[in-house]
Amino acid sequence: MLVALGALAALAAGGWAWRKWAPRSFWYAVEFPAKATLVYLTWTHVASGCGLARKRRRWRFTLDAVSLAGSVSRSAKDTSAVMVQQRRVRSVQVEKAPRLRLLRPTPLGWRVWVKLHDGQVPDDYVKVGERLAHAWRVHAVRVIASKPGRVQLLATMRDPLTVVNIAPETGELLTVRPGMLENGQPWIIDFRTVPHWLNAGATQSGKSNLANAIIKGLAPQPVALVGFDLKGGVEFTPYAPRLSALATTRGECVGLLDDLVQVVTDRMALCRTHGARNIWRLPDHLQPVPIVVLVDEVAELFLMADKREKEEVSKSATALLRVAQLGRAFGVYLVVCGQRIGSDLGPGVTALRSQLSGRICHRVNDPETANMTLGDMDPDALDAARAIAAETPGVAVIAGQDGSWHRARSVYVSEEEAEAAARRFAHLSPGWSELTATGPATGGQAAEPLAA
Repeated sequence: MLVALGALAALAAGGWAWRKWAPRSFWYAVEFPAKATLVYLTWTHVASGCGLARKRRRWRFTLDAVSLAGSVSRSAKDTSAVMVQQRRVRSVQVEKAPRLRLLRPTPLGWRVWVKLHDGQVPDDYVKVGERLAHAWRVHAVRVIASKPGRVQLLATMRDPLTVVNIAPETGELLTVRPGMLENGQPWIIDFRTVPHWLNAGATQSGKSNLANAIIKGLAPQPVALVGFDLKGGVEFTPYAPRLSALATTRGECVGLLDDLVQVVTDRMALCRTHGARNIWRLPDHLQPVPIVVLVDEVAELFLMADKREKEEVSKSATALLRVAQLGRAFGVYLVVCGQRIGSDLGPGVTALRSQLSGRICHRVNDPETANMTLGDMDPDALDAARAIAAETPGVAVIAGQDGSWHRARSVYVSEEEAEAAARRFAHLSPGWSELTATGPATGGQAAEPLAA
């Protein structure tokens, strides 16, 4: 008995050490097989409790009470019958759970394809995701893909957004890795795929930290960075060595936006001359420098204290909208940030939002901002954004052009790190006079030193 107890103690200690020092191998070798067995054994009951099962008629053996013989007692008024149990095969209604395919493990949980019953849609599984998470004792269950008649579920054992430690740089042009998605995959912002982004968030929600991560990720790349800082320059001035231009007042913004519109017009003429639909189809020696524009506190561009500012607001709104509409094909990309983004700022904000296909919503102070950011994409994404806690800065709900949404969290990038990256790669910052030089030939020549 002592030997058996010692062996059990050693086994328990070894399992504890294995789980602590090599959690990934312990998950694949021990925890996942146990979880998969539990999921398969309880799936019928779980599907029934979540309302996913359907009634089906099946042939089953049943026990029926059959009258075998009758007898009459001594009292003529009393009659009785002898009843016996007899097995019969008959068609009965039974609950049939959707068929589970093979569970495939991931570092944070598992994914599985489920065959839909007739009349079911993926949204039925979206609605019961929280119920499935409680039934399977996991952190969350999400629908991540669907095909005709099938839906794929992703179950995560823990929240991968608790600690995010990832480098923003990717080494690819116009691509930044600012953080991590809730499914454990890196969060990638590819401006060539999704050219314009709307970043909304209250104070201390992580909005400025995301801007730091984007600047740090783009700093070593041969791109031009342009800043619009309506906080008087306190946000982007420390990164001035890496910025080709910086506007800190509305008047400066109007002039800088006019320059950007002229840049787009010149590049449009360059592409038309060479028969190209966009700058990426031009010869390498003619491709102009991509420009990433960061706008902080966009609401300040649309606010009016009196009627005298109406013309200035109208000019800035129109120019920014033109850049958003035409910039993608000609290498001008937008990241528009703001604490307050509402329809009360005017029709210009609504028109601008429709051009920003990438959406990032941190914790916000009012539901109108969340609705303006995510309301036209998915109601579930809107609910998830409203549930972001103040104790989790950097957590956001993101949505791309494909319509899917995810919870994500940006990696913490201090101002000192972003400033150091701006100073280190200041030599890659092209002069604004070079970028705004008119003429197709000049535009092409300005790109050659950066490409080299």
